[in-house]
Amino acid sequence: MADNKETWKAHWRCFLACGVIVLSPFQYGVDFGLIGGLQAMPGFLQVFGHRAPHTPLGWNLDTMRQQLISSLMTLGAFISSGTAGLTASYLGRRHCLWAACVLCCVSNVIMMATENIGALYAGRFLIGLANGYFMTFSQLYIQETSPARYRGWFLTIFQFFTSFGTLIGTIIDWATAGRMDKSSYLIPLGMIYILPLFLAVALFFIPESPRWLILKGKYDEGVKALAWLRPDGAPVNDEAAEIRAAIEKEREIGSNLSIWDMFTNPIDRRRTVIAVCAVSLQAASGSMFIIAYKAYFLGMAKVPNPFGMSNILSTMGILAILFNSLIVVRWGLRRNIIMTGLAICGAFQLIIATVYDTRGANDPSAANVLVAFTCLYMMSYNGLIAPYAWLAGGEIPSQRLRSYTFGLAAAVGFFLAWLTTFTAPYFINPDSLNWGPRYGYIWFPSCIVALVWVFFFLPETKGRTLEEIDEMFEAKIPARKFSAYVCVGHLAAAEKTERPASGGSSEKNPADISHSEVKAV
Repeated sequence: MADNKETWKAHWRCFLACGVIVLSPFQYGVDFGLIGGLQAMPGFLQVFGHRAPHTPLGWNLDTMRQQLISSLMTLGAFISSGTAGLTASYLGRRHCLWAACVLCCVSNVIMMATENIGALYAGRFLIGLANGYFMTFSQLYIQETSPARYRGWFLTIFQFFTSFGTLIGTIIDWATAGRMDKSSYLIPLGMIYILPLFLAVALFFIPESPRWLILKGKYDEGVKALAWLRPDGAPVNDEAAEIRAAIEKEREIGSNLSIWDMFTNPIDRRRTVIAVCAVSLQAASGSMFIIAYKAYFLGMAKVPNPFGMSNILSTMGILAILFNSLIVVRWGLRRNIIMTGLAICGAFQLIIATVYDTRGANDPSAANVLVAFTCLYMMSYNGLIAPYAWLAGGEIPSQRLRSYTFGLAAAVGFFLAWLTTFTAPYFINPDSLNWGPRYGYIWFPSCIVALVWVFFFLPETKGRTLEEIDEMFEAKIPARKFSAYVCVGHLAAAEKTERPASGGSSEKNPADISHSEVKAV
């Protein structure tokens, strides 16, 4: 009977709740897919760009405008995710997602109603604030509500919906790119309203995060939320008590909660650094360069049908995520997966840059190689790096500081994404350095540095509960020994479950074993 309670069918309400929440990254992906394509649309460029007969598109954007249109969104996301911890002190995960829905709709009204570049900048910044909340609080909700055995799977779904949203955005752009008037970009922008409105309604039908409720002293409400999320008959009172005990223990260790504990407390400081660096692995791979500018990048590289090729890139990325969820996530260790992904992505960036550098833009074979290896790059990034970077960044923080630490990690990730999208036009725009695909020369060493960091500093947390992760950090276990470490609390819970009711066991209670007596198996 206990086994039946661990099946995904038994957890159908948790799957339903997380299914609602993953509409948030879908919205983020749609926006990213749309705005990248708009910059290659003549209808959009006629309003916000200028004629450029010497370019393959016939139109172009000033480098500064291109930078701001793409990067102001990530700058807004940086600010909203960076203040997520403060916001979460007063508002729950659902309320923050409702705020994101409102911001998203307001920003879209501005972008659709204007032909003024300043107002467009304002709209991009506001939608960035919304996307920062979408990405931060949706992941916090998933991490805090899903059982340990499904957490990695849920975060894979999270990345799938991000990429699926990007694909839908590029398909919409592809369908309207042939229009030579404002409707070419107004139709895609109009699609942005659909998801926030649906999400805002759906959030009324799922509970708040139990961990957030218990953290805020609303224990009974937390138990009620857990009972909704877990299978019928599950020991939700035991799980709630374990969550409360872990929070109280952290409070005893850290005294009063302070945002500065992320930096002043040695254990929390280690967790903060790891979480921030883990999320930053996405930017270190150079992915934002291709995701944000793929249609423009392919068009300027004289690849035939750049919008169609953009759809292919997004589709290949989604196929990689499906492969990941069905095979890799079940057997692979996260550290090994991320290191493999970084090695492959770095090699592909180097190949793309080298081929373009030696063959030039006018060689048809160079265009074929460019498309092929860019597809392989997107598959490697989406399947091996993106899901696990976010997952590691969310699992590592302590429970009492989770919203602060993960908010900081997401903010740094968005800042690096902003830095990439802001500086990329200097390298790829024909009006500036005109490097094009040679930009990959910068990202190959970046991937190698990131790979080395993962090997030495990123712990393996596959299959661990958040309470077990807390215990291992308190025990100051080196990163490379996490996977083999036997948790004291975990052993105690197992023995309590298996011990006969009559008791009488003469074996030493694992709860009484000190950390120094526990060794790796």
